[in-house]
Amino acid sequence: MGQFEFIAWLYYWLIQAQNVEFEWDAGNLSKSAVKHGVLPDEVESVFYIGMAIPIGRQISPQVREERLCIVGPSTEGRIVSIVFTIREGRVRAISTRVANQKEKRLYENLRKET
Repeated sequence: MGQFEFIAWLYYWLIQAQNVEFEWDAGNLSKSAVKHGVLPDEVESVFYIGMAIPIGRQISPQVREERLCIVGPSTEGRIVSIVFTIREGRVRAISTRVANQKEKRLYENLRKET
């Protein structure tokens, strides 16, 4: 798993993001569903519910394209971790899975603070 650093603009972007557009291709459309049981509609719901917490920008391992991470509830009632990038204004999910215990605790603690 990568390491992330908090960036303030991601927090404000999430608060204001109401009409988020998504970019899906054959690879990222099925990868998280097959590997982790998280369907694209569930991924999108985390953004639309508006209760996600930004984890930040990936700093390790280094990647060419900026990767961001959020954790939040989905319409399926699960806390989901989403690593994504923004391409031409659209969210492109890279990796999505049900959050682990550490991420769930982090989410709950940060929700209480905000």
